[in-house]
Amino acid sequence: MEKRIIHVDMDAFYAQIEQRDNPRLKDKPVIVGGKSSSRGVVATASYEARKFGVHSAMPMSRAHQLCPDGYYVTPRFNRYRDVSNTIMEIFRSYTDYVQPVSLDEAYLDITHLVRRDMPASRIASFIKRDVLEATGLTCSAGVSYNRFLAKMASGMNKPDGLTIIHHGNVHDILMPLPIGDFPGVGKVTEERMKERGIHTGEDLYSHSERDLINWFGKRGPKLYHYARGIGDDTVQSERIRKSIGKETTFEVDKNDDEEILAVIRKLAQQVSTKMNQYGLVGDTVTVKIKEFDFRSLTKQLKLPETIAEADEIYNISYHLYTELKSVERPIRLIGVTVGNLKEKNFENMTIYDFIQRKE
Repeated sequence: MEKRIIHVDMDAFYAQIEQRDNPRLKDKPVIVGGKSSSRGVVATASYEARKFGVHSAMPMSRAHQLCPDGYYVTPRFNRYRDVSNTIMEIFRSYTDYVQPVSLDEAYLDITHLVRRDMPASRIASFIKRDVLEATGLTCSAGVSYNRFLAKMASGMNKPDGLTIIHHGNVHDILMPLPIGDFPGVGKVTEERMKERGIHTGEDLYSHSERDLINWFGKRGPKLYHYARGIGDDTVQSERIRKSIGKETTFEVDKNDDEEILAVIRKLAQQVSTKMNQYGLVGDTVTVKIKEFDFRSLTKQLKLPETIAEADEIYNISYHLYTELKSVERPIRLIGVTVGNLKEKNFENMTIYDFIQRKE
């Protein structure tokens, strides 16, 4: 299946957090950065401030000239990082293939989630909804078949936008695009291009790869491909999930099998729910117990077939627990893990598997 990449970009992230945390700043021109006397730059400007011409990376002194009555806020990076962690966890609740670019943006590969009745655009709308409900903040999402187009799309209808670039509209979008809006085209390269009459994507498209290599060296092939909507579709995931597990620590040590098995059933259900959210199956079940004196024991079984359903996980866990548990020794912790994971066949999944609320 052709890749489906989402690029999510928070809208004026730092400024939006300040407006959320301080209602007095709502709908006001907020500029996050240093004082006018400092030599710093603007970290983020709210959309109200951008109407005055203030933008990120602008010298703070210039921002004060353009917007003297703005609300200037000192950055709180620890706060922004905490909110970012919440957002990234929402992304990871959909897919393990998440590549953060900064605190406020990331690429997500959702290819394995896409189906005829669950297009990438709908998944992107669910992600936007979950971010808004969890943080009170809006974000913009771009969806396409590679990263550079997804990033381009996320910036096209800000704030709170959702834009799709596909094979049917990519040519129409790229041809009139100012050359400075293409990835990797900085101010110096832009000027060199304009000297050669390259002002738009259409101008770039009209030149051969050999010409672009002669003029711009190693950037030439990328520029040639970008004009044709061709780019890298690999999301460099921070982590690939190998197992999913849940565990419970009892407030009081337990030695009643019926009580403990009831907890194991609950853990099996939680593990199954998470596996289905990720679209995964596994063939290795592990039960872990920690006894009253903190001694840890585990027992594992590799199955001939993969499983994902709660009853299957519970049945295996039941047998592992009975083999592991000592009658005379109470336990303080019980855990269930399914490992050796791989993607499942999505043919039999319903639309409700995607719509259900995240755990």
